[in-house]
Amino acid sequence: MKKCSAEFIGTFALVFAGTGAIVINEVSGGAITHVGISLTFGLIVLVMIYTVGDVSGAHLNPAVSLGFFAARRFPLREVVPYVLSQCAGAFAASGLLRFLFPQSATLGATEPAGSATQSFVLELILTAILMFVILSVSTGAAEKGITAGIAVGSVIALEAMFAGPICGASMNPARSLAPAVVSQHLSSLWIYLVAPTLGALVAVFGCRCVRERGCCAIPSYGAASGH
Repeated sequence: MKKCSAEFIGTFALVFAGTGAIVINEVSGGAITHVGISLTFGLIVLVMIYTVGDVSGAHLNPAVSLGFFAARRFPLREVVPYVLSQCAGAFAASGLLRFLFPQSATLGATEPAGSATQSFVLELILTAILMFVILSVSTGAAEKGITAGIAVGSVIALEAMFAGPICGASMNPARSLAPAVVSQHLSSLWIYLVAPTLGALVAVFGCRCVRERGCCAIPSYGAASGH
């Protein structure tokens, strides 16, 4: 229950701050800016990793939970409770933003600026890079684990900064699901549910290619997962 509560709170904070920055940027006439939105996503993830990482691992993302399961570092029995907690936190955040900003049309929902294929491929690659970083910084020397939050927060901000204008740089099914459902913008939602999930699985294969043998085959269900 503590782990699920931590995932709920952490994902709530992620969606509230991240999509909240998008909404506030819209209603304020661009006061936050695209760079500010990107940094907000990176910083809130960094903060939540150090806040609840020792409790739940701070996945805050269904794709990350599935990625850790595929890497045999997370038990199957905890995947569904984690995903449900993450989605519940995201919906709570989007519901609150709807109450605070009823004039917002999308509530920060992710939508492709170009073709669906373009955004699908981008989301898959972005999530693969993110998951690859998470898998890498959550193993090895203890010193690497201490700086995991900085690495993960940085890659999220980086990817949001350069790819956000095209695909939204979601990398997180819960982050996209909640604002899309609450704002009823569902036409492109499938991209942001399928592509990040596939990207996380691709990252597991990549990690096995470059890390020591058994890196993603040893059960390790503790904290410090990263995102």
